[in-house]
Amino acid sequence: MKTPHLTAEAGDFAPVAVMPGDPMRSRYIAENYLTDARLICDVRGVQAYTGYYFGTRVSVLASGMGMPSMGIYAYELFDVFGVDYIIRAGSAGAYSDGLKLRDKLIALTAATDSNSVESFGAAMYERIPASEHLASLARKSAIERNFTLTGGSVYTTDVFYCGSERAEEWKRRGALAVDMETAMLYAVARKFGKQALAVFTVSDNALTGAGLDSSERERGFNDMITLALDTAVRAVITETNTNCTPTDAPKKATKELN
Repeated sequence: MKTPHLTAEAGDFAPVAVMPGDPMRSRYIAENYLTDARLICDVRGVQAYTGYYFGTRVSVLASGMGMPSMGIYAYELFDVFGVDYIIRAGSAGAYSDGLKLRDKLIALTAATDSNSVESFGAAMYERIPASEHLASLARKSAIERNFTLTGGSVYTTDVFYCGSERAEEWKRRGALAVDMETAMLYAVARKFGKQALAVFTVSDNALTGAGLDSSERERGFNDMITLALDTAVRAVITETNTNCTPTDAPKKATKELN
């Protein structure tokens, strides 16, 4: 089961993985949200943990920055380690005037002007869809938590310093925000017939330059992390328990917090 990037053993990963970009955020999630969390991989400092979130087994693995890094880890989780669901928990830069710093967003579709997604059967500029099922579960979880959640399209770029002209172009194309990983995640998920969703906190405004500092990005995204984990648990419970409705699932996951 080991790969050059993940030295985990068969069965080390849960069926669902939450993927922040930052390895330090992966550790933060494991230490603050999971019980009995175990470090299962630390190759190149990209930490992976498996533990329990209110009784449901969940893995957390950092994706690193950019589509090439996400492509490696998503591919191996889906194809080698048998993961069925990946929920990205990351930051995004707002393009929409209606999004403020710290707002929560889910990417219903993601598009890119990089040809790297062509390797997985997607096309440049194509709006690659998220899992409708996971998006629905995230919305239900947000309602239970009384979180305001926006859904829409994001632009995934290979270039962090892409300039205001490109930002304005993708705003005209209907992108609400920009990130660097989601289009690749969705392309890989579709290739393997698996399910993926990206959940974001708005960390900056790509048009005005306003933004959160690195410590806020690492530790200040608690609502987003909670939403991602709630959705992960809901996905597993509704798949394995035919007597559990989607409305029941988050109650089982979050009852101790209410």
